Amino acid sequence: MNDDSQILIARLLTHQTLRRDDKLVKRVLSDELFRAEIDARLLACGLKLLDNVYADHVTLALTRTIEPKIFGARDVWQNNNFGLARDGVALLVVLWAQIILPKRERQETHQHADDDQNDMFGTEKPLPRAEDASIGISYKALLSDFGDKLGKKTRMDMNLGTLAKLGFIERRGDFILEGPLLDLMMDTDVLKERIINGALADVFKRAPARLVAVDPDADLADDLSAEIGDLPDAGDAGDADSSDLPH
Repeated sequence: MNDDSQILIARLLTHQTLRRDDKLVKRVLSDELFRAEIDARLLACGLKLLDNVYADHVTLALTRTIEPKIFGARDVWQNNNFGLARDGVALLVVLWAQIILPKRERQETHQHADDDQNDMFGTEKPLPRAEDASIGISYKALLSDFGDKLGKKTRMDMNLGTLAKLGFIERRGDFILEGPLLDLMMDTDVLKERIINGALADVFKRAPARLVAVDPDADLADDLSAEIGDLPDAGDAGDADSSDLPH
């Protein structure tokens, strides 16, 4: 393993996320040979590099083939290593839907968060970074809309604190903003249709396009938590017992 490969993998394992504009991250995203070496080294350990053009960071996750050997070691499938209960996973899904989906729509139309929505030249601009296109949501609005379904204020505050600690969100005053992991650890291709036309159809004011076996008032987390990505253990986050979350 060359020094750069060793350094990049060690930094990702240590810091959990790195920005896309980091020197070695830029190299792994543009240098095919370097990326192949990184992928091979990670694969040998059951890991993979996670990145997408809509996120400002990259991270590591377990490969699908290794997951059963890690999370299926007990009688109950441990579907994540974050120690989140059902209401915590449901809150994570709600935050992803309300923050990431609108952000991606702005990015795909090349609009910054403060751009005029009628900018006729918007599509000629480069793809905005996440921090330039992400707006976030009001804590008061979140509590008003979902507090009753997600354990009321005390429980929701506790879960928000956990999600902030893990890097999914950031808190700035009354606003909840996208954290480094929020757009990396969720499978957009799988979740988007199910959320917009299913579990959160009422939030997005759309009629369901098809029947979806999801009850947002009861087992939202049970149906959707399986699509949340899994990080390797990082600090004390990996020590939490998450066996109460079936995959």
